Amino acid sequence: MGKRRQDPVEVNADGSADLYEISTWEPRSTLDRFAHWLYHIGIRTLRYLVILAAILILLLQVAFGSLGALSDQPLFAGIAILSAVPAFGLAAYIYYADVTTEEPLTLLVGTFLLGVLFAGFAGILNGRLGEPVQAIGSGFGLVPFLGQVFVFFLIVGPVEETVKLLAVRLYAFRDNRFDAVVDGAVYGAAAGLGFATIENALYITQNAEMATGTVELLAASSDITAVRALAGPGHVIYSAFAGYYLGLAKFNPDDAGPIVLKGLLIASLIHAVYNTLAGPVTAIVATIYNVDFLVAFFGFVIVYDSFFGLLLLKKVHTYRRAYKRAHEDPDETALRPEQTEFDP
Repeated sequence: MGKRRQDPVEVNADGSADLYEISTWEPRSTLDRFAHWLYHIGIRTLRYLVILAAILILLLQVAFGSLGALSDQPLFAGIAILSAVPAFGLAAYIYYADVTTEEPLTLLVGTFLLGVLFAGFAGILNGRLGEPVQAIGSGFGLVPFLGQVFVFFLIVGPVEETVKLLAVRLYAFRDNRFDAVVDGAVYGAAAGLGFATIENALYITQNAEMATGTVELLAASSDITAVRALAGPGHVIYSAFAGYYLGLAKFNPDDAGPIVLKGLLIASLIHAVYNTLAGPVTAIVATIYNVDFLVAFFGFVIVYDSFFGLLLLKKVHTYRRAYKRAHEDPDETALRPEQTEFDP
């Protein structure tokens, strides 16, 4: 952690004088203790209010929105779970790659659930802010695609990555067991998995809720399920990037704000570029090579997610090598040839 800054009086004091409310402070008086209590209760209450609001939004979606189909048609739930399997696999690998202490299941599950809950905030903000931004970006309908690009870069990317990072910040980040920079990537991946799971469920129920009968349901949902299964790992990658920088910020408090912002900018940019290119590139590839749209989309996602997924894993493995090097036996290290970089 960064060293606490000191006032000049405290720096030059010999320790004999009481500097309370001159250059130092601690809760002494009744008012001090009340202010200290009120501040922490306020922060805690705000945190719980955010979570309660997210729960309320989710319940409303189940009661009055398309998520109600999960209870009416159990097959929807099964399809939604299957669509999250690729994202789960990637999140599990990032967890496995964490070379530090094993992350507790309570923090992982809690972060996953907060990722599920906070998706509701993203849905509301995307809807409320997306339309005016799209209208401005498209010149009020003159260039529709440009308006959509504006939405991806200014609304969807930043909003979704911020709410996923909030899922990490409100719970796991505050725990003492979040004790290494790389833990941020693990919990970011868990939040991304939760977000992708509920987003997949929403897309699947919205696109297949008109179907009647099992056969028609499977036919209606098969393509969208495949698309969501392919899109899910992206959410894990984006939020794992942002989470890594959140972890870096925890251990560099003097520059925490810029570090967190850098992580959000990286995650939002990768997210927005994906959203922008997915449709046009898939259509071009499908036309040029005369292949099915889903096949072309599969190819695009594999290339795009592989590129950024490898960059993420490179960052995680760089930390892994540094950690192992820092924990080597000094006597064994002295016997090894001098090196200018970490071992592969």
